[in-house]
Amino acid sequence: MLAFVFNVLLAGDASAHVKWFCAYDVAGQPRGLENVLCPDFELLVALAIIVLLGGCFVEGTPLGDALARALDRVMRPVQENTELLFRAGCGFFFVALWTKGGILLTPELTTTSTAVSYLQLAIAAGMLSRQTMPLSALGIVFLFGLAMAQYGAFHLADYPIFLGVAAYLALTGLKRNLFGLRPLDVVRWAAAITLMWASVEKWAYPQWSFPLFAQYPGMTLGFDQEFFMRAAGVIEFTLAFALLWTPLVNRMAAILLAGMFISATFEFGKLDIIGHALIVVALLTIAADNAGKGAIARYPVLAALAYGLALGVFLSIYYVAHSMMFGTSII
Repeated sequence: MLAFVFNVLLAGDASAHVKWFCAYDVAGQPRGLENVLCPDFELLVALAIIVLLGGCFVEGTPLGDALARALDRVMRPVQENTELLFRAGCGFFFVALWTKGGILLTPELTTTSTAVSYLQLAIAAGMLSRQTMPLSALGIVFLFGLAMAQYGAFHLADYPIFLGVAAYLALTGLKRNLFGLRPLDVVRWAAAITLMWASVEKWAYPQWSFPLFAQYPGMTLGFDQEFFMRAAGVIEFTLAFALLWTPLVNRMAAILLAGMFISATFEFGKLDIIGHALIVVALLTIAADNAGKGAIARYPVLAALAYGLALGVFLSIYYVAHSMMFGTSII
């Protein structure tokens, strides 16, 4: 079972954004909850909770301390250059969008406006100085709002990471925190919410990925397509939830998630590199961060309860919001 988990982590579909490569219908009827909450799903969730608890308990041991120190040594260059990495990553991302043209923020969010391309170039230019970073943040928020007006709030619920990055740029440029949260903490929360929402989408619309499986049959590792998508979703949800937990757990989760996204680029190419550039930057900086221990410490025994609560909340919000907006059935 552990071998399966690690193989799914390295499978491209676990991290490639299916909307960029396959047909999709956001307003279509999702899988009913009675199909999602099946015995396979419950088994996978139980295994995920066991692994999460194991990570929490290891953190307070000498082994956990040794792992944290090793992470500090390996990730020190990233830790010492977090702001520079964000600025370089944002600059690359928006220059790439400007070069390609016709994209608002992600490949499926298209536009015919030439003004958008020039705004993207201006956002990239704002990365050259800390003083202009808040202006770039405003530009990102504007593009997010433009995409929401064109594609709807439910579709843009896939991408709160952009608002998190905008908040990081604005707060860093202004040298401020957000109600006690450091700029990097805001990004961490935005990344976690983004990926937990995307996980629910894997359970609600597994059929969107089936054309990819036809093109790359080895991706399912020989498992049933429906089961593979349940497993991929549970793994992604668990790692995303772990971003909000104790310091060593969230750093290890960030490393695994970054590995998933980076490995997907070898199969899916330039489009995947551009689309996931900002979240990879965010995950690498989270993996390097060792300054948030006091703010995010948790009791390990509460991990299962919090995980179950988060799972219930995201499933409920996704299905209830979809039903209210599009008139679809929940069950």
